[in-house]
Amino acid sequence: MAKIIVLDTGREGDVFNESFIKDKAKELGILFGCEQGRCGTCRSTVIEGMENLHEKNDREINMGLEENERLICQCRIKLGVIKIRQF
Repeated sequence: MAKIIVLDTGREGDVFNESFIKDKAKELGILFGCEQGRCGTCRSTVIEGMENLHEKNDREINMGLEENERLICQCRIKLGVIKIRQF
């Protein structure tokens, strides 16, 4: 099992390795808008564990995110722990 820690809320939760993290992140307090990688509402900074996430997809690349930023609605975790903070 992998783990997500949302620093804004101080909450954390487990997710399956190789799974998308959107649903668990929503439970942990991350705010979402369109949930399709278009609006940027779920844009977050990965404080720790970027290496535990799969590569950015085209929607994230086209959004012009910084190296340590991700759209949580588009993220899939490999394994391990990630710590995130929402904008």
